[in-house]
Amino acid sequence: NNLMAAQMTNAHRRFLQVLMSNGITEGSEARKLHQHCCETDKVYYAHDKLDDFISTINSHLQPLFMQIRKGISEDDGRAHYAVVNLAETEVTKMASDYTEIELELFRKTMDLIILSENGFASSTDILNLADQLKTKKMKKKEAEQVLKVFVEDKWLSEKNGEYTLHTRCIIEMEQYILSNYQDVARKCNICHSLAIQSQVCESCGIGMHLPCVRKYFRGQTEPRCPKCNEFWSCDTP
Repeated sequence: NNLMAAQMTNAHRRFLQVLMSNGITEGSEARKLHQHCCETDKVYYAHDKLDDFISTINSHLQPLFMQIRKGISEDDGRAHYAVVNLAETEVTKMASDYTEIELELFRKTMDLIILSENGFASSTDILNLADQLKTKKMKKKEAEQVLKVFVEDKWLSEKNGEYTLHTRCIIEMEQYILSNYQDVARKCNICHSLAIQSQVCESCGIGMHLPCVRKYFRGQTEPRCPKCNEFWSCDTP
């Protein structure tokens, strides 16, 4: 395999280090970083070869059960990159960073978000869970602080008191969510990534990310489901 034979240069190593320290990197930043690493290391750079560059890194990460994965922001459809540990697919990979009670609050928040209609959970609903935790009850003030940390660490995103899963969380936890929420978790019919915030076809039940809906129906006079061809009854964004 040519990719396995491709040398891991200092440019690759530098790129990987920055990605790991960032937690998650937006696509345009990753492209800039790719250029910077190649130019600093004086190795061949081509603006359209980022995926090949990442494939080379991934071939060397494979024996370590790690991988750089690409994901799409559910908010605006932009690409993001994160380093994923494939050996630990559970939420327990967060266990080294958070206490048991914090993890329980995270799991319960995740339940609310994934089981909701629109992929969001209100701060009121989350804070109401704080005094029902099995590990031990958590005061609301304390729970607010913990939620703040989850947002800072890019596991959750917050907008006007509504919480959803951050793109980093979706990239890292995709397999965990798909296997633990089999009845409700769905992949986007367009980009085939896990869809938390999505619109769903009332006829056949497929889901699509809002940016994917926007792109797919652009220029169509009458929006119809890509799978069953029935009229798409949701308000297209």
